[in-house]
Amino acid sequence: MLYNGVDMDKILVKVRVNTLKSIYSAQSGHPGGSLSIVDILVYLYFKEMNMQDWQDPNRDRFVLSKGHACPALYAILAEKGFIEKNELWNLRKTGALLQGHPEVGIPGIEVASGSLGQGFSAALGIALGAKRLNKNFRVYVILGDGECNEGQVWEGAMFGAFHKLDNLVAIVDYNNLQSDNSCDNVTALSPLNEKWKAFGWHVLEINGHDFEEIENAFSIARRTKGKPTCIIAHTIKGKGVSFMENNPAWHGSRGLTDEELKQALKELGEE
Repeated sequence: MLYNGVDMDKILVKVRVNTLKSIYSAQSGHPGGSLSIVDILVYLYFKEMNMQDWQDPNRDRFVLSKGHACPALYAILAEKGFIEKNELWNLRKTGALLQGHPEVGIPGIEVASGSLGQGFSAALGIALGAKRLNKNFRVYVILGDGECNEGQVWEGAMFGAFHKLDNLVAIVDYNNLQSDNSCDNVTALSPLNEKWKAFGWHVLEINGHDFEEIENAFSIARRTKGKPTCIIAHTIKGKGVSFMENNPAWHGSRGLTDEELKQALKELGEE
């Protein structure tokens, strides 16, 4: 996909590659759930959001509620020029800028997140504040599917619908795996779409690795009035790397060997 002369597919490869390289440098992190959200992040930051200057008070806001997937977000921020690319290679190192969860103080980070459910609550508050102050910016938040086991998420879902936060879009990264096992074997989420609908949200389901479907969903969300939108994005954990895809062992708390990195970069198509 081309947008304003930008080849989004090339950016997709760069972000996936740099996400894995940063995790390799740290020898720890969460590769599976980082790789599953890259397509959505690339679309958000390079087309959907007004985010040319992250300090502009009228900018759109983004919150990564599943904060453990921050290696992908950091790689995006580096591509946007908000942080220096060299910072990626110091991921999780003592005294470095980029730690294992997003922190306020990192250019481009709106909310400290990682305690599951709390980032979603913060995004709801930002969206309500925008409504109260008659601001036109939009708010986007990515939640994990395992995160939807948290009661705080459903309290927030009620809150968002009650306040008619049509300036808010929640994206659920539905890769159907969490840290221990498949979501179905931990606390089944199905039917997830019906749950969000019952809480008063406009719900869309898409392939989270298809730019056309992502684009169509965000377009519909912009036209939806009177209620917030939830986009359930069906994704693949570890997307693009054969030995990581749909493998819960790559959720987190592990690094990559030299050979694993070499194979992964080859499969991702590093130039």
